[in-house]
Amino acid sequence: MEVKIGVQYAPRELVLESKLSPKDLSDTIEQAVKDGGVLRLEDEKGRQVMVPVEKIAYIEVAATNVRSVGFTVDA
Repeated sequence: MEVKIGVQYAPRELVLESKLSPKDLSDTIEQAVKDGGVLRLEDEKGRQVMVPVEKIAYIEVAATNVRSVGFTVDA
């Protein structure tokens, strides 16, 4: 799953690929917001991203797109 996190006063958003299921990802985000601490997520390569919940502007979760390569010819 692709996760985009907008951080207050930051010019760019954080983007990472998470190996969590949509349900687990949603639960992790909701629990961090409820606790008011730090949102901790790990990407597919094992890197960790930690963002203080009070600095989060938005979070966007989307399915990873598989890009096709090449050209198609319509008959």
